[in-house]
Amino acid sequence: MLKLENVEKYYGDFNLNCSMELRPGCITGLIGPNGAGKTTVFKSVLGLITVDGGRITVFGKEPDSLTSQDREDIGVVLADSGFSGYLSIEDIIPVMESLYKKFDKQEFRKKCKEFDLPFQKKIKDFSTGMKAKLKVIAAMSHGARLLILDEPTSGLDVIARDEILDYIRSYMENGERSVLISSHISGDLETLCDDLYLIDGGNLVLHEETDALLGNYCLLKVTEKQYEELDKRYIIKRRKETFGYSCLSDRKQFYLENSPGLVIEKGSIDEVITMMIRGEKI
Repeated sequence: MLKLENVEKYYGDFNLNCSMELRPGCITGLIGPNGAGKTTVFKSVLGLITVDGGRITVFGKEPDSLTSQDREDIGVVLADSGFSGYLSIEDIIPVMESLYKKFDKQEFRKKCKEFDLPFQKKIKDFSTGMKAKLKVIAAMSHGARLLILDEPTSGLDVIARDEILDYIRSYMENGERSVLISSHISGDLETLCDDLYLIDGGNLVLHEETDALLGNYCLLKVTEKQYEELDKRYIIKRRKETFGYSCLSDRKQFYLENSPGLVIEKGSIDEVITMMIRGEKI
């Protein structure tokens, strides 16, 4: 569906070097701190910026070879873009009809009503959450096979986020669509994504199936003495703490079976991100 092979982009002292693949029927999360390169990846995929090296293919084609129909099969939400503030939802409907042959006006209206969006009000007078809802509904209103969603739940409260995530899940039910999504809210991705890529400083530092990350990764909380005696074969990163060390491993079962006296905690996505970025290699 989407593939990046050694894609490079240079901005002054920032260098992107990225290889990743989005499989048909899967939701893939791209996570990382601010400035890590997530938006650069999205804009590279969409052809909004030129890359300095590597290869990108969408539906098996390079971006500049995509037909108008191919482009209609891509739905997009970017954090720094949206509709003109002087339009209303009623103004947007004919625009969407002219842009997308498969635009579903009835479904679009239905979702806008479900998400309590006013049809006559100018978008510039929408709240941040209302604007976020509208962008997601529009991206999913024309039957796109590929969704590129950069922080789609930004500015939404807990209830609205759950509604959007449920909408994305229902959108995937036909099994022929794929989603690439980023979010600063790790809980969203834990329950939504099939696999996750972690990017830091323009480089991918981790790719893992979400179930494996949540099931196999762990944090070992050890004293200095325990650390000295610890079997370190499966320690990925460590971090000095007041009590000794926190150690990240992807072999939780190994340490449960072989080190019964250790404090072993399940690793959340946030904890894995923190350890992968701030931790040190042994």
